[in-house]
Amino acid sequence: MEHEKIQRISELTCISRERALTQAEQDERAALRQQFLSEFRKNTEETLSCVSIREADGSLHPVCKKPDSPERQP
Repeated sequence: MEHEKIQRISELTCISRERALTQAEQDERAALRQQFLSEFRKNTEETLSCVSIREADGSLHPVCKKPDSPERQP
């Protein structure tokens, strides 16, 4: 995510502490946050795809994504 967009999220958060955000500002902040989280998750998954776990017996196996548990679903 571009640095300017992250700064905009911070700017909107500072504004929200001083006054209520307009509906357009709330929508903009929500969209920017969603984009940030999406990119963060993507980058984390890419990083973890390069990680292997070494077992006690010396064998290696890649990290696997766990199935979503009921308490983690939105």
